[in-house]
Amino acid sequence: MVQGDYCVFSHLEDCLMIMNAFVYRVWQCTWGVLQTGLGLVVFLLHAKEKHYGYHGAVVTVWKGKSSVSLGMFVFVTAEPYFSEKFAGEISAEELSSRLLVHEYGHTIQSMLLGPLYLILIGIPSTLWGFLPNLNKKRREEHSSYFDFFMEKWANSLGEKVTGEKSMENLAID
Repeated sequence: MVQGDYCVFSHLEDCLMIMNAFVYRVWQCTWGVLQTGLGLVVFLLHAKEKHYGYHGAVVTVWKGKSSVSLGMFVFVTAEPYFSEKFAGEISAEELSSRLLVHEYGHTIQSMLLGPLYLILIGIPSTLWGFLPNLNKKRREEHSSYFDFFMEKWANSLGEKVTGEKSMENLAID
């Protein structure tokens, strides 16, 4: 239905997008209250950093070397530490975009798992990423950080919900 230069369907899509963001945030602030509460604290500690919205999530670009999702709050590194490894293949901007899709996938896990998210996803993911013996194992086996089942799941969810490309199995170590 087009009335002059105004399309009712595009207005409907805008309304659905706003409604989806509202439902996303309500869900994160209720079922995902633990991780969203932690995310709010980290957000307030980084209040002076750049922030923007992404499919209902609040994204903060910070100076940290890694990225993390806490409920509806996503904290992405300003420059992925592994971008030089892919120079000439994938731009730093593309890697940042893919990393955001991956982290957004973790926010969907938060919505699905609620209070179990930190135990089932947050702690194992952090250990997988930061324990030296696991870093060594990944390098020796030429496996990707994103081979870990919860990271693969985050990639898949992020891609399905946003329609954008995620980190796939890039070996970032």
